[in-house]
Amino acid sequence: MKDLYGKALLLDSALTKSTGFTREERERYGLRGLIPYDVASINKQIERVLGSMRCKGTAIEKYIFLNALLERNQRLFYRTMIDHIEEIMPLVYTPTVGEACKEFAHIFRRPQGFYITPEDRGEIATILRNWPEEDIRVIVVTDGERILGLGDLGANGMGISIGKVALYVACAGINPAQCMPVMLDVGTNNVSLREDPLYLGYPYPRISGDVYRSLVDEFVKAVQLRFPYALIQFEDFLTPHAFEFLDRYSGEVRCFNDDIQGTAAVTLAGIYTSCRITRKRFSDLNIMFLGTGSAAGGIAELMVDAFCAEGLSKSQAQQRLWFIDRKGLVTSSNDNIKPRIKPFAHEHVARSFVDAIGDIKPDVLIGATGVAGTFDENIVRKMAAVNERPVIIALSNPTSHTECTAEQAYQWSDGRVIFASGSPFDAVQYNDRLFKSAQGNNAYIFPGIGLGIYASAARVVTQSMFLAAAQVLADIVTEQEIDTGAIYPALTRVRKVSHAIAVAVCGVVIHEGLTDANLPDDLDSYIRSLMYEPDY
Repeated sequence: MKDLYGKALLLDSALTKSTGFTREERERYGLRGLIPYDVASINKQIERVLGSMRCKGTAIEKYIFLNALLERNQRLFYRTMIDHIEEIMPLVYTPTVGEACKEFAHIFRRPQGFYITPEDRGEIATILRNWPEEDIRVIVVTDGERILGLGDLGANGMGISIGKVALYVACAGINPAQCMPVMLDVGTNNVSLREDPLYLGYPYPRISGDVYRSLVDEFVKAVQLRFPYALIQFEDFLTPHAFEFLDRYSGEVRCFNDDIQGTAAVTLAGIYTSCRITRKRFSDLNIMFLGTGSAAGGIAELMVDAFCAEGLSKSQAQQRLWFIDRKGLVTSSNDNIKPRIKPFAHEHVARSFVDAIGDIKPDVLIGATGVAGTFDENIVRKMAAVNERPVIIALSNPTSHTECTAEQAYQWSDGRVIFASGSPFDAVQYNDRLFKSAQGNNAYIFPGIGLGIYASAARVVTQSMFLAAAQVLADIVTEQEIDTGAIYPALTRVRKVSHAIAVAVCGVVIHEGLTDANLPDDLDSYIRSLMYEPDY
C-alpha cells in the first residue's frame, strides 16, 4: 500500500477495503476504532451493495449509487460489476448511460476524468501532468457532439468516457490506474445546455474548423509526450470528424474509433455466427444497411475486408453491400452521397426501403440510424418473405432509439428471425419457444483490443486486428447459446472473450511486425498475468 494511514487510507478509493481490513491491518494502519468490529469479506460487502442497489426505484438512481460506490471503493465496485455483469453493465453503460449523460451536470458528485477546453490551448501537455497517474495505457476521449443517439450533450458526454473506462477494467482487466477518461470540452451548440444554470461545461458555441482540429491535434501530440504507451480510443464524435481523425492519426499513433471499428467488428462477428444458423456461406451474403453514419460506414469497410479475405475482389465485395437513407435506396444517381458511402452506391433504380428489400433480397439487415421504429412491421415481414431465417441487427441505442424491439422482430417474422440489438432486451416468449437474443455490445470487442495493444506495445492499431477479434468472438459462441437465439456469447464470459481477443491481437502484431517488444511464447499466460483482479 501507499504510505497512507488511518482515515486517509479509509478514504482512498483505490486502496480502501472499508470493513474488509483484517485485525492485523487495523492495528498496522491505525484503523482501530474507525470502522465497525466485523471483518467483512468482499463477498459479504457485495451482498450489501446489491441489496442497497436493488432498492433503488429507477435505473438512473442505480447509476448514481454505483457511481458513488466507484468513487468510494474501487475494488468493491469492480468486483461487484464483474461478478454480476449482466445486471450491472446496463446500469453502468447502455442504456442507462444515455440518461446519465443527459443529466450529468445535475447528478454530478465528484470529478473522475480530465477536461480540456479551448482555454487550455498551448498548454495541454503541461496540464496533463496534473493527472496523478504516470503509466496510462488507455485513454477514452470524446468531444460530446454525438452522444449515442442523443446528439450534442457537450461536457455531459464525460459520462461516456467514464463508462467506457469502467468496461475496460471490468471486461478486460486493464488496471483502473492505467485508464483515463477525457473530455474535449470545446463548447456545445445545444442551447438548452448552455442556458442551464447547473451546466458544468464550457458555456459557448462549439469551436469548429481549423481551430477545432488544431486543438485535437495538440491533444494527440501531448498524449504522445506525457503517456507514450497510451492507446487513444475516440468515442462519439460527429461522423465527419470520426472518420477524419481516424484517417489522420491511425497510421501514426495507437488509436482507433470504437463507433466505427468496434461496432464493425461486433457486427461482423454476429454475421459470422448467423451463418452457422442459416447454413449460408459468408461470401455469398448480401447485406443492407439502414443509415449512412460512422457506424454503418465502418461496418461496411470492415465487411469489404472480410469478403476479400474469403476470396472476393474489392469490387465484388462492395457489390454485396447496399445502403438505405431517409430517401430510400442509395444508388449511383443520388446527389450528395457521403464519400465513404460512394463505393456502395450501385447502379439501380431508386426504390423505397421495402421495395429495395424485395429487389435485392438481403440476407442481413443492419440498422444504425439512431431513429426508433424504422424497422416497422412491413420491413420485418418483407425480410421474412425473402429469407427463411432473416438476420436483423438493430444497433441503435439507447433502447428508446432502437430500430425495433426483440419482441417486434420475433412477432413480425413468425419466430424465424435471427435478431441482435445494440441495447439489451428481455427474453421473448413466442408460441412454445423462449428466445434470448443477445446484445451486440461493443464491450465484446474494444476491451480485448485494448488489452492486446497494451500487452504487445503495438505501435499502431490495424483493421486486421478487428477482423481477428470478430472471428474470435464468433468462434466462442456455443451451440447452446445459438439454440436460445443468441449470436453472441453470454456477457458472463466477456473476460474470457477479451483475453482470447488480446491473444489474437498479439498474434497479428507479431505477424505484421508492429512492435519492438520481445513477447513471450506463452501469450495466453502472459496476458492473463496482466489482467487486474479486484480482490482484497
